[in-house]
Amino acid sequence: MGWFRCYQSRMQLTRILVLFLCVLAGNAQFPEKLTLNPCISKSSCHDCIQTPSCAWCYKPDFGERARCFQPSNPGSKSCPEEYVWNPDNVLQVLVARELSKAHAAGGSAGGTMESGWSVEGSSSHSSSGSSSWSAHGSSSGGGSFGESNIVQISPQKVNLKLRARQSYSFQMHYTQAEDYPVDLYYLMDLSKSMEDDKDKLSLLGNLLAESMRNLTSNFRLGFGSFVDKVVMPYVSTVPKNLREPCTGCAAPYGYRHAMRLDTDTNRFSTMVKEAAVSGNLDAPEGGFDAIMQAVVCRDEIGWREQARRLLVFSTDAGFHYAGDGKLGGIVKPNDGLCHMDNYGLYTHSSLQDYPSISQINLKVKQNAINLIFAVTEQQIGVYKRLQESIEGAFSGQLSNDSSNIVDLVKEQYQQISSTVEMKDNAKSNIKINYYSQCLDESGGVKKTNKCGNIKVGDVITFRVEIEVTQCPKDPKDWKQTLQIYPVGLNESLTIDLEMLCSCPCEHPGHKGFIEKADECHGFGTFKCGICECDHSHFGRYCECSASEMDNIKDTLGCRVDNTSTVDCSGRGSCVCGKCECNLRTNEEEKVYGNFCECDNFSCDRHEGKICSGHGTCECGVCQCVEPWGGAACDCRMSNETCFAPGVLDGEICSGHGECKCGSCKCESTEEGRYSGRFCEKCPTCSDRCEEFKHCVQCQMYKTGPLDEEECAKNCTKFTPIGVDKVEAKEENDENLCAFYDEDDCRFAYVYYFDEHNKVAVKAQQERECPAKVYLLGIVLGVIAAIVFMGLAVLLLWKLFTTIHDRREFAKFEKERMMAKWDTGENPIYKQATSTFKNPTYAGKG
Repeated sequence: MGWFRCYQSRMQLTRILVLFLCVLAGNAQFPEKLTLNPCISKSSCHDCIQTPSCAWCYKPDFGERARCFQPSNPGSKSCPEEYVWNPDNVLQVLVARELSKAHAAGGSAGGTMESGWSVEGSSSHSSSGSSSWSAHGSSSGGGSFGESNIVQISPQKVNLKLRARQSYSFQMHYTQAEDYPVDLYYLMDLSKSMEDDKDKLSLLGNLLAESMRNLTSNFRLGFGSFVDKVVMPYVSTVPKNLREPCTGCAAPYGYRHAMRLDTDTNRFSTMVKEAAVSGNLDAPEGGFDAIMQAVVCRDEIGWREQARRLLVFSTDAGFHYAGDGKLGGIVKPNDGLCHMDNYGLYTHSSLQDYPSISQINLKVKQNAINLIFAVTEQQIGVYKRLQESIEGAFSGQLSNDSSNIVDLVKEQYQQISSTVEMKDNAKSNIKINYYSQCLDESGGVKKTNKCGNIKVGDVITFRVEIEVTQCPKDPKDWKQTLQIYPVGLNESLTIDLEMLCSCPCEHPGHKGFIEKADECHGFGTFKCGICECDHSHFGRYCECSASEMDNIKDTLGCRVDNTSTVDCSGRGSCVCGKCECNLRTNEEEKVYGNFCECDNFSCDRHEGKICSGHGTCECGVCQCVEPWGGAACDCRMSNETCFAPGVLDGEICSGHGECKCGSCKCESTEEGRYSGRFCEKCPTCSDRCEEFKHCVQCQMYKTGPLDEEECAKNCTKFTPIGVDKVEAKEENDENLCAFYDEDDCRFAYVYYFDEHNKVAVKAQQERECPAKVYLLGIVLGVIAAIVFMGLAVLLLWKLFTTIHDRREFAKFEKERMMAKWDTGENPIYKQATSTFKNPTYAGKG
């Protein structure tokens, strides 16, 4: 039996390998089919329905066709509808109480606000159509606005049946209720350094309550304190110091619950004032012990079921966390349970370690508590990093004497209450996405689980998209209960999720489940149309047994020779020593042969057709029909199509190439490289343009060396077709020719071979002749222009000189008129003659 089990395992592995190779072979030939139809490789019903868009046919006599198929495929209607299993994604609303509406002015009940909601199922690919849902909840209309009637989340409970790897969407709504109850528990560090903070807080108790009552009339306040574990090295264990660790200090303790949540603010102030400070040795405090107890001791603290729960943690120091207890010899981990005596003292402070950050986060989430760290400036950086690891935690900077505690709590509460953040407890195999428009009516829906700036009465709609990424291995995990909740509130949407990971026909009681079925030769269970054999039989219908295989050595009958290591050429299953070849999704494709070595679809293809459509595929080789040949029957064996029409010498490929498969393969020569359909083109060689030139001239333009009689006699191969513009089209294999005639006129034409393989010519309708030039007119015009320009220059010169002279004369006249003396009075003026007098001459002879 050991040999048989080994052999059976080997056979199962071989079948999987064969199936995989078959899929790969189909993918190699038709990749689009595998992409569009992922169902063909699924061999069981549960694997099939865990694949999106697939359905299973459990009809007993379905033959060898693939049972897993796509209902959307037009060719998949061969299975009767009553034998198709294609489950829908179904959402059933169990509880859908309406959202609470705001108060009326006098504080009386204001009724409820109806909150309609819808379901958006993704494509279920089922045989019956689209997804469905039904509601069986009731609304909480009217009545008093008591705590039990406050509804901020709708719906509250749904039942969802969901297939693997399919998503399902529905809407949920959130609103902030008016005057929502608030429980605030103040947890204070009462080491010596916080003494001035305690005195300030005792005076601010009534102010804190009054400030919170402006936000909600239903407000309760509680108080507790902490120091550290009463063991070394956290606290001095000297007997004297255990009684009074510092002057005027009380004995040290771990955590003490002083006041249960209550509306009596005067008692709060009294309790804070009467609380005595204590002392410890190291800088960090035992605040985590206190937080854990304040969170989990719900009855002792007095946390209400339906209220916004705020735990204000006030300190000026760091914190001890899991592992630090080993310094004091405490190795027992924190159990996360409540350990508080009748006096409010934490009894396990010296018995178990500090809680870890993850434990704090878990308990805060489970109890829907918003943790607010009110710490001094020196510690604000550490606690801001800490808040990132605790859901619903916030932090604010406390003044040195805690005088700003009222504003800090009020600010943090407003920040908490004006923001909604949706969380869930989904496991790794379930993915939940949230989409919302928040309050931005003009914006689009975006992927987010958090909305801010919410006021009382605002309704926030989230579209929740749930997807089962894969079915868990353990069937017990196919049913799970999910919670979607707003952080810090004790309300949630409960989802009873049932994963559709198996088929009813795979379980007893269904008509498709038959034990020891005749279809399986009585040696197996007939499940969903396939046989599941017992340990001593195998095969598609359990037709093979271990005793029969004793006469067959391994799988020798399924291999071509002793050197082969693959059964049935990798394209079939070895059943009882014989090959059963795999079936193809395309019924026209066959795998055959004693060893599945042959097929009719793996031959060479040309232009997407097997054997080019000119032959048949037999055992992987093309059998071509006349006159075709070649590996893919794409080669024409005749040379008739390699002769250029109108060629006088009748050479194959114009004498510049060879005919292969009915096409010309042109050659390269020293003169140039030939190209074209018949190797008639050569850019650097002479072509047939000269051959057709004179005929085009005489036939089209009545010019050229040929007269009318010679033209009619020699030009019989073609008749030019007149066109306005000549262009050579490459797709028609046209050749462009252009010449200038004796009149210096340009004419162009193209020649090509028409569908009858005859020469055709398209010529320019009119020649492009240069315009006549009148030389005498040009010469006379140039001379006249030169004379005119000369006269114009002389006239301009004369004009400029005249203007200049007149300006100078006018200037002279102006200066003469403005002179102050004439020639007789001017002292500078000198006569033309000089007169001399002799001073010694007296007039006497």
